Amino acid sequence: MPIFGRRRTPAPRLTPELDDSDLGRVLAQLTEPQFHGRLELSAVLVEQALRDAGADWDRRTLRLSVLAEAASPALVQVWRRQRPREADPLVFDAWVALAQARREGRAGDHRSLVRRCHDAAGARPEDPAPWLALLGVLRLLRRPAEEVYPVCREIGARDPWNRTAHLEMLGYLSPAECGSHAQELDFVDAVRAAAPAGSPVAGLELALLLGRYRAAVDAGGVGALGARRRWDRADAAAALDRARGWTEPGALGHADAVADLNVLAYDLVRAGRLQEAAGVFASIGPTVTAWPWRLDGEPLQQFTYRRDQVLAPR
Repeated sequence: MPIFGRRRTPAPRLTPELDDSDLGRVLAQLTEPQFHGRLELSAVLVEQALRDAGADWDRRTLRLSVLAEAASPALVQVWRRQRPREADPLVFDAWVALAQARREGRAGDHRSLVRRCHDAAGARPEDPAPWLALLGVLRLLRRPAEEVYPVCREIGARDPWNRTAHLEMLGYLSPAECGSHAQELDFVDAVRAAAPAGSPVAGLELALLLGRYRAAVDAGGVGALGARRRWDRADAAAALDRARGWTEPGALGHADAVADLNVLAYDLVRAGRLQEAAGVFASIGPTVTAWPWRLDGEPLQQFTYRRDQVLAPR
């Protein structure tokens, strides 16, 4: 028997930064009280995090999205004063403004927000991030497809398999927004047929499956009662079958891979495929995402309950 007993596994925790430890350190700084001197330091750290991502648009998108949620307009102002001619403060300004608009559920001065996106795009033409922010604004405004699709083409020209852009479009094409079930299904089918194996959009099909489940639950009534049967359908089974290789070494290399594995674990548990779910939970380790576990309650509690249920000796 080991002197110090059995080695304990790390406790699950909610980590918006996923497994990006450098991003986690910057995020921790942003969650501290932001007096003036600390704002200057925070701006330097955000700048370094984005610069270190370089032209890895996948990593850069994750860092922008996470840091924009945590940053204040005051931080953006400080950074823009420090670097008035540089592109990254402009890009970050657009992302922070979009994050605030989403929290408020409205775009506010949307003309100013659109202008910020275009200014950022002009400052760094090769960067898809300003166009991603603009896509988010147009989705929030429920703008028509003839305005949305040209922005998608701009993103695709710079980063063809950008995960965030595809998820934005999936939401935009849903019946709850500007599309229909047929449109979102056609979109996912087309992406699945063209995307290379293990690309950042690998989880799009499961996102559609989960979105339809959520819509049925939210609708209430008879639809909500039958929502759990969605996991028994042939399309759900086929989608989960196609995700079987995700836990293999090197199968998923994109920045949000752990987020996609959280979705896969949830879907497998809901489908009763517990043996497969056990392998996914092992791959996830302690890194928990709020979505989709919050569908059933407090996300950390739900993840821990389901993981322990699946991994318990039988």
